[in-house]
Amino acid sequence: MKIGNTKRPEAVLFDLDGTLLDTAPDFHWVINQLLTEHGLPTQAYAELRTHVSNGANAMLKAAFQLNENDCKLPILHKQMLNLYDQHLAIDSTLFPGIDALLGSLEKERIPWGIVTNKPQRFTTPILSKLKLNTRSASTICPDHVSKTKPNPEALLLACQQIQATPQNCIYIGDHIRDIDAGNRAQMFTIGALYGYINKSENADNWNANAYVKHADQILSVIDAHF
Repeated sequence: MKIGNTKRPEAVLFDLDGTLLDTAPDFHWVINQLLTEHGLPTQAYAELRTHVSNGANAMLKAAFQLNENDCKLPILHKQMLNLYDQHLAIDSTLFPGIDALLGSLEKERIPWGIVTNKPQRFTTPILSKLKLNTRSASTICPDHVSKTKPNPEALLLACQQIQATPQNCIYIGDHIRDIDAGNRAQMFTIGALYGYINKSENADNWNANAYVKHADQILSVIDAHF
């Protein structure tokens, strides 16, 4: 990592699901458990994975083939979250390359944090189980702000907590709302193409400052731009 002797970012912030953590395996178990309980065929992992970053309702609508206004959706949503509570961080793990990245940032004393639309109810125990809670300099969930991504409020709050200037920070995410939020906060944005991208989505339209196909590439992007 070359940034130790050059201009350096003041902080590196990550989206959680699909960027920092691969949580899809646990969601896959939860969705298939729910489908089985309702007497329906299970869903393939590859199909489920493309919907994770869009949240619980998106996963449920795809798995149960429901529309947004289906009266079953709120009931299934509650059932899903209760199941997820029981299956947090069982198979979830850091994406390959992320552990080395975090270690490099910490070695250079560059704080890193998390800005996610995942409720604190789930975020806190997952980070605790993976021993990331004490390493993150700031973890911002929807519970902490009035407006979630793509609004930049959460990103700006993280910078405030870290005492960093947003224009000198990096935000990495696997969804257009992440990049929109980062751009609106005037951060350097990196699109994580290894994440949970819907098969119909064109990431070129995100307008990120840079893109990576693997987390191993993030360090070189930082070196090239800072």
